[in-house]
Amino acid sequence: MHCMFWRALCVFLLLAPPARACETALLLAMDVSNSVDVAEYRLQIDGLAAALSDPEIAEILVRDRVTLSVMQWSGVDNQTISLPWTQMLSPAYVTAFAGAVRTLERAYVLSDTAPAEALRFALRQFRDVPGCTRRILDVSGDGTPNAGSDVRGLNRMAEQAGVTVNGLAIESMGLTITNFYRRSIITRDGFVITAQGHRDYARAIRAKILREISRVLG
Repeated sequence: MHCMFWRALCVFLLLAPPARACETALLLAMDVSNSVDVAEYRLQIDGLAAALSDPEIAEILVRDRVTLSVMQWSGVDNQTISLPWTQMLSPAYVTAFAGAVRTLERAYVLSDTAPAEALRFALRQFRDVPGCTRRILDVSGDGTPNAGSDVRGLNRMAEQAGVTVNGLAIESMGLTITNFYRRSIITRDGFVITAQGHRDYARAIRAKILREISRVLG
């Protein structure tokens, strides 16, 4: 899977300086449930790739040796790591990772929205990045739960594990999803950014990642 990405990383490993402990481990968890249509999925993928390629963001990613991973989630049994933890050792790493994001195939279709199961799955992934100073879970979505277990209390579990949870709420009208993320998803040191529809996702995810890796919390 993503053979070009892995071949490129092998070349970069030969040329890059030795890895050092990262400042931030950032897991980007995208909602691909049934409420997200084909065009909206593309807006999310392109928006995320553009954000990672942004010069201001790319500079910080490399400077602080940020470690990135991308996850897709939807229903109760539908969570997957689409791109595994990768430390940004040079601009070439950022370019390769953003390129891999842009070509990601959608993991699930016609599936429910189960954020509780997504959060549990995501939190387990941080066991693989013990060397990072800060650990942040970036959850984006356009709906409230219609499947799975109760999400309440999982943000406190994240806090106990030393993980900050932030939210990107994609609204079609009002602030229903934003309020749900504020009430039930984010940790006390986290924040929510609202996108007014999927067409606003690129702006929102850029602002969100920049705030996360710039060490601005709450």
